[in-house]
Amino acid sequence: MTGQFRDSGRRGRANTVSRREFGQWLVGATAAAAVPLFVPARLLGARAPSNRLRVGQIGCGRIAQVHDVPSVLKSGLADYVAVCDLDSRRAVDSKEQLAAFYRKSATAAPDVQVYSNYRELLAHPDLDAVLISTPDHWHAQLVAAAILAGKDVYVQKPFTMTVAEGILLRDLVAKTGRIVQVGSQQRSTPQFRLACELVRSGRIGRVRRVEIGLPLDPTQPDDPQQPVPANLQYDAWLGSTPQVYYTEQRVHPQKGYGRPGWLRNESYCLGMITGWGSHHYDTLHWALNTELSGPSRVEARADFPRHQIWNVHGAYQVDLQYPGDVRVSVSDKHPNGLKFIGDEGWIWVTREGQTTASDPGSRGTPLPPLDASDPRLLAPEGLSVQLPRSDEHHKNWLESVRTRREPIAPARIAHRSGSACIVSWIAMKLGRPVTWDVRSERFVNDPHADAMLARHERAPYGVEHLLQAAKWQPTSPTVAAHS
Repeated sequence: MTGQFRDSGRRGRANTVSRREFGQWLVGATAAAAVPLFVPARLLGARAPSNRLRVGQIGCGRIAQVHDVPSVLKSGLADYVAVCDLDSRRAVDSKEQLAAFYRKSATAAPDVQVYSNYRELLAHPDLDAVLISTPDHWHAQLVAAAILAGKDVYVQKPFTMTVAEGILLRDLVAKTGRIVQVGSQQRSTPQFRLACELVRSGRIGRVRRVEIGLPLDPTQPDDPQQPVPANLQYDAWLGSTPQVYYTEQRVHPQKGYGRPGWLRNESYCLGMITGWGSHHYDTLHWALNTELSGPSRVEARADFPRHQIWNVHGAYQVDLQYPGDVRVSVSDKHPNGLKFIGDEGWIWVTREGQTTASDPGSRGTPLPPLDASDPRLLAPEGLSVQLPRSDEHHKNWLESVRTRREPIAPARIAHRSGSACIVSWIAMKLGRPVTWDVRSERFVNDPHADAMLARHERAPYGVEHLLQAAKWQPTSPTVAAHS
């Protein structure tokens, strides 16, 4: 994963764009979003199955290279026609990755355009949809820009960095009807779906407790300032976050695609509570049938490093209360996965392996992907609840783009699971209990905690700046960013 898209595509000019230019672009983008949402004509008719979607890739870093791009290509439903990254080396690598795939598959390769400006990619002729595989702090602005440009979107998790961003995007998706899939791919993994069906069908009786284990992120002292690489548009990479000196430790490796440093900095990522938490909280909500709700009370503690760069949380314990008096414990002390504990037994679920592209490493012996206190609890027959099925997460998104049916991990659901992660992080930062009102999406009588639901945006970057320039009127109350 990496940052991308300059807000000025002109060489030899500072990496900024005037408010006038920004506003002019957004007027056109807003007009595009107002057009009726028809499926492109080339996807209809007798030969429709042979007509593939045309997609663009925004962000050509690690997760794009090993997960997003290969998954789209393997689906057989789409072709890449454009890639975009602020790091020109990574953009070129992505184009070469696509060329190698088409050579190996012996199929005609499309003409793949390379961009450093995301607005130019969104203006690419005949582009149907985009994948966003960037650092977390860029997600909201890019999703909003793509929607306003009339594109469907696949965005890596977490959906947003703040609850305020999530509210804005959820409303934007609802009003425009765009297809937005969030990369909570455990919904497209058989054992997670079955575990949720078993729990919701009452196989373990009334659920009393849930234990969720997430990994930890390492820290280390701050590296000194380094010259900005000529191939990186660093000011735009920082986006809406504060201006700080460049060091490779803060961004991503200049050689290879090792785990990037931005995953360990709170300006760009909140740490494992959203990195892995976005997956496991989503599964929690799916199993408890609280996908449009969330916790009512959260108490947490965590160790935070004193370093300025790798400063995301260390060891932690989060305790949440969910509807039905279900108590949820989230901790680095639990094994990586979810254990649902009921009156009549327990069910455990995790991935086949303990690592992903965003996990710093496995711990201990790999655990079974699905387990129970009694193997008979796992029998798939006779379940009263049957949840939506998806063979593969990216394929599910592309099929939804064609059919206009809601994907398996839509914005309205991803916003709620993401909010629960963010509320947990706020409780970790405060080190005291907080009470969360799921209806108003505010804390109860807690202005200090409410102030952490949004962040100041450095102009002209950020989703609030973008939507204000587009004169977008949200349908839900929003939380003003504190300065």
